[in-house]
Amino acid sequence: MTNILLVDSHPVVREGLKQTLSKNKDYRVVGDIGSGLEIFEFIRKNNVDFIISEIDLPELNGITALRAIKKEHKSIKILMFSHQPEEIYAISTLKAGASGYLSKSSQPDEILKATDTIVKGNVYLSEKMDKHYKYNDTSKSRTQLFKRLSTREVEVLKLLSIGKKNKHIASELEINEKTVSTYKARLFKKLNVNNVIDLVHQAKHHDLA
Repeated sequence: MTNILLVDSHPVVREGLKQTLSKNKDYRVVGDIGSGLEIFEFIRKNNVDFIISEIDLPELNGITALRAIKKEHKSIKILMFSHQPEEIYAISTLKAGASGYLSKSSQPDEILKATDTIVKGNVYLSEKMDKHYKYNDTSKSRTQLFKRLSTREVEVLKLLSIGKKNKHIASELEINEKTVSTYKARLFKKLNVNNVIDLVHQAKHHDLA
């Protein structure tokens, strides 16, 4: 039996996942929560083998939570299930420790397929995502742009885009403010801007935030 925790800020999404996962008798949903911070308390008190989580979560974003979970609980497998563009965020979540990425535009059966694949010890990406990796995009494409950004740079960019200051970003990512400034400078250079307003504008234009 695989014990699964669902993490999404929308109750209707969690309920839909429950109904889909109930089709496989080897899966048991042991909890469903709405924020990133709740994950840690839940897995300390309960036996969890598998987590399905959104990236955009209240209090603590899914990528940061993912990284922290994998440090303390390496055996827990995690599927990121998000509305964010997979060609931008799939590789970032895999680098942070996820075992797969699935878009919320996917059909319900694909949730089961992704979960089955990961439970068996494999990494899951959609057919669309495989095509993105194999396709020789131009240097201006979102996929190529993303490949120039590190996982940490994406995390900093997302936090800047919601108005977080250097001090708060440093605290959330458990790094010092000087390091945050370094990441900001790299982002300015890679996205060809010279201030935070333009940086956020560029990020939104490319669906990075």
